[in-house]
Amino acid sequence: MSVELKLDALPREDQGKGASRRLRRAKQIPGILYGAGKKPVSLAFDEEQVLRLMREEAFFSQILDVKVKGKRAEKAILKDLQRHPFKPLVSHMDLLRIKAGEKMRQSVPLHFLNQEDAVGVKLGGGVVHHDLIEIEVECMPEDLPTAIDVDIAELELGASLHLSDITPPEGVVFPGLDPETDHDPVLVSINAPRKAVEESDEADEGGEAAEGGEAGGEEAAGDEG
Repeated sequence: MSVELKLDALPREDQGKGASRRLRRAKQIPGILYGAGKKPVSLAFDEEQVLRLMREEAFFSQILDVKVKGKRAEKAILKDLQRHPFKPLVSHMDLLRIKAGEKMRQSVPLHFLNQEDAVGVKLGGGVVHHDLIEIEVECMPEDLPTAIDVDIAELELGASLHLSDITPPEGVVFPGLDPETDHDPVLVSINAPRKAVEESDEADEGGEAAEGGEAGGEEAAGDEG
């Protein structure tokens, strides 16, 4: 079931750290709405509503309806969210307006499919390693995907999937893919379990030590002769 990504806001006039502290004591979160060639607006958001929306993955990547009291709702995306260093609180939010008919860039989550059934896991006993959990996309607002699905069913042990291995949804491009500079980030890989790697390294070291001992014995025998 989809969730309504709506944010209610109040305009705020007071600025500075003191004003922000007073807002937080009143269970409100200071923020700013900017972009699309319009004047930035300082806002206050309801803390309870924001914390509820933060439970939804889509809140961090999808277009939000921002309704400022007394004004028409605007489309925006969350560009920055500052958290308290050790408390489960939000201290500030930055929202970027979306302009209709103009391409936008936004980071969306990666959803990895068939991880448990991947060849490198099921047959090779490997472990899935997520090199990235989100990727930047460029598209028109109406084409913004909720996520990018990455199927790793055929991924073998020791292999990895790069951004170039993924077909973007229609109307979407990956700005992070640059053939001219060979920039092609790894998204996911399947590696041998750490314990198996350590045991393999120990076996290699033992073999080298044994070879060294045999060589030393042969040299000693040669000297005696």
